[in-house]
Amino acid sequence: MAVERGTVIDGKYEILKEIGKGGMSVVYLAMDNRLNKQWAVKVIQRQGIGKNNEVIINTVPDDTQLMKRLDHPSIPRIVDIIDRPEDTQIYIVMDYVEGESLDKILDELGAQPQNLVIDWAKQICDTLNYLHTQKSPVIYRDMKPANIMLKPEGNIKLIDFGIAREYKEQDLADTTALGTRGYASPEHFGGKTDARSDIYTLGMTMHHLLTGADPRSKSYEYIPIREYNPELSSGLEHIIDKCTSWDPENRYQNCNELMYDLEHYSEIDDNFKKKQKSRLMTFAVSVLLSLVFLAVGVFGNFMVGRQYNNMIEVTGSYNEKIASYYNAIDIEPDDTRAYMKVLEAYEENGKFAAKESQAFITAFSKADFDEESPEYMQLVYKLGLTYFYLYTGDHSFRSRIQAAGPYFEKIINSSDAYNNSAAQNYYTMYKFYSEFILKSSKNDIQKENYDELLQSFSECLSNLENYEGADASFVKLTLFQEIFNFLNTYSKSLAICKVDKDTVLDLLQRVQEAASALAPTAAEAIDIRNDIMNSYDSYKDNIETTYMNVAQRSN
Repeated sequence: MAVERGTVIDGKYEILKEIGKGGMSVVYLAMDNRLNKQWAVKVIQRQGIGKNNEVIINTVPDDTQLMKRLDHPSIPRIVDIIDRPEDTQIYIVMDYVEGESLDKILDELGAQPQNLVIDWAKQICDTLNYLHTQKSPVIYRDMKPANIMLKPEGNIKLIDFGIAREYKEQDLADTTALGTRGYASPEHFGGKTDARSDIYTLGMTMHHLLTGADPRSKSYEYIPIREYNPELSSGLEHIIDKCTSWDPENRYQNCNELMYDLEHYSEIDDNFKKKQKSRLMTFAVSVLLSLVFLAVGVFGNFMVGRQYNNMIEVTGSYNEKIASYYNAIDIEPDDTRAYMKVLEAYEENGKFAAKESQAFITAFSKADFDEESPEYMQLVYKLGLTYFYLYTGDHSFRSRIQAAGPYFEKIINSSDAYNNSAAQNYYTMYKFYSEFILKSSKNDIQKENYDELLQSFSECLSNLENYEGADASFVKLTLFQEIFNFLNTYSKSLAICKVDKDTVLDLLQRVQEAASALAPTAAEAIDIRNDIMNSYDSYKDNIETTYMNVAQRSN
């Protein structure tokens, strides 16, 4: 029942106008006649009709009790609750937030200026830090422009705490998967949300505000902000990319870390500029060495082949070698030997980041190789290994295998048998990520998708059984760990989609037994094996408990 204008509630709150409406509630602007102050009054029908025409008896929402104990300038206060059993409606009186939501500003004005977005982000970061550092930390979970109000003086307030929840360390998984698709983190869908989940949603919100690209669109694809607008800060791009990392371990671990970078984003830009300066210095060395080698060629032998051989056999510092190898590539771009030397130098130096990757691929893509030659296959395999073991990207395993996969695919699709068995196993991991893991964070995955995924896991394990390469333990354990963690993290989604529990548990046990049969010697591989062995019992219990809870709720 609507509340008419002029109605006075509890003898003091005079209804002025309707300002919002939800499923079973309406929000009004009201005047406190005693204090001469405006409030927002949420009116909830005590009895309503649910989706299936069932009668629902409403009570004071849980988020109301949560908000009553919060005291922060960016969080609306609950100042009064009028809940009388004889009344057909419940009244919740709260701060009236005057202003406009950021989604409306986006609709009207498009992408927002960088300095404004950074200011808003710092205010939000401060608010989230307050929530996360409560005695019982509060996870907001639904950050998006529509839930951020911009007040006339430039301050922001977070609204709609409807799905915020207290974080309890002992919980194995969230009881519900809530959030707004596009902004929500992968763990929103079947996993356990924590402070890092809020950091992800803030990152996606910043991305939307800076680019105007709506992540809720079905055609949306995440692209770094400077590909939309090169004038944006490279430091800010780094911050947002880190916030929105698929793996929570690769995000900022708390809001203090994020706030520090937001306040020093220009210094991150400076680091980027230093790298650019370093690149120019490398280029200068390259030019100098070119002149030196040209002189050697003039006084020694004018044959290009001799000059090329001298360049790829050069001794000296890492930078001198790299410069010489790339000069050799300039002379003979279709000869694979200099490319192999470059990759070997990167391997010896232990670094293959975005700068190194871009330099190599720029040269590699311009060459006209004989793609049927054994030398080309060796080079492609070496490049795949370099990406797999060295590429930093966002420092996650996913970024390495995604970058390496296309090169291993070239090998298994060729007629050459060079390292085909090893390439097949690396490619299996690549397919696992590109076809399933990235899709599994979507909200619309169905039972048949999960069934297909579990079948692919089984095939992955079978393909790896006979692999005996030098890196066999690491390759096998890496994939074992990914499958193992997936089954535990997405156990609720699997249960809700009615994926057979025994199939899930059998696969978990198969991974555990396969890991148990290995005897790795490398420290990293040993750590992965120990993690699998130590986690098996708790993962098994969690899956069984989750299936039981889902079954009970559906009855």
